[in-house]
Amino acid sequence: MCGGRIHTGLLVVSYATYLLLGTIGFWALEKNAEKELKMAVIQMKEAFLQNFTHLTVAEVEQFVKNLTDAVQRGIYPVGNESQTEVSNWDLSNSFFFVGAVVSTIGYGTLCPKTSAGQIFCVFFASFGIPFNIVFLHRVSKMLSLLCERFGRWLYEKGMKKKKIKFLTLLFFLVMGILVFLCLPSFVFQVVEGWSYSEGVYFAFITLSTIGFGDYVVGKQPDRNYPSYYRSLVAIWIIFGLAWIALLFNLLTTLLEDTEKKIARDLHKMRKAGKDNEENQKRYQPTGFVSAEEPSLLGSGGDAQKTMSLATHLGDAKQGETIFSL
Repeated sequence: MCGGRIHTGLLVVSYATYLLLGTIGFWALEKNAEKELKMAVIQMKEAFLQNFTHLTVAEVEQFVKNLTDAVQRGIYPVGNESQTEVSNWDLSNSFFFVGAVVSTIGYGTLCPKTSAGQIFCVFFASFGIPFNIVFLHRVSKMLSLLCERFGRWLYEKGMKKKKIKFLTLLFFLVMGILVFLCLPSFVFQVVEGWSYSEGVYFAFITLSTIGFGDYVVGKQPDRNYPSYYRSLVAIWIIFGLAWIALLFNLLTTLLEDTEKKIARDLHKMRKAGKDNEENQKRYQPTGFVSAEEPSLLGSGGDAQKTMSLATHLGDAKQGETIFSL
């Protein structure tokens, strides 16, 4: 027991250290490059506002192209130069990006642009994704132990095993939905200004690692977010992945058991059908000859021999009856 706790503690510390190192790495490699790009975009915007009445069609199209490229890089050229102080690669946003990398969500709205940052991302993800799987496996075990303790407590209260299994499953589903779907969706509704259904949608798309990227937290330029907001979202993602992985595993097991049960029932039905056919053949009268098998009676003289044999047997039985009297 003590050894398991030490192992879990070392794993948590190692995992957190790895994420922090990744956070510092991306922050150091991408922050200055992003600031330079923001300044260039703001200068491009100012030049457009000063000369837009004299621009040619080709120049306007080039401006739109550059503007689209800036938005795709996570830079929204709205407001004034003070917007450059808000960085997509501060420590909080870098930690959020690290969580998205190791969880393989991949929203696509934030990614490294420097060559050093891209190479660092390759090596970081190569070790970080397996590390994350090991960590999630450990968290899943802890959640399973929590459900087992709840089931053991119900058993001590004198409940039956079937009822305990149902209540344990219900506890796992209800608590997981509340903690990882319902409550975070309410937070997203307040902080992001989304509707509650949009918050639920984002929560599930995120935790299932689909990650469309149509909704991403902390990316609206007209809102002021707490500095720790995206870091908390990253922590929610990591632990939520462990819960939803257990949920998907449970649903997969349920579907497999249902499939096996259906296969067993079909096998029993086929076997019962074969047994019925064999019983019908076994209890079929031996003296009955179907019209479809005339070869057993023969034809011509063979038929007459058969009839005479039957008559002879009938006379013999009649004789036996007489003697018995």
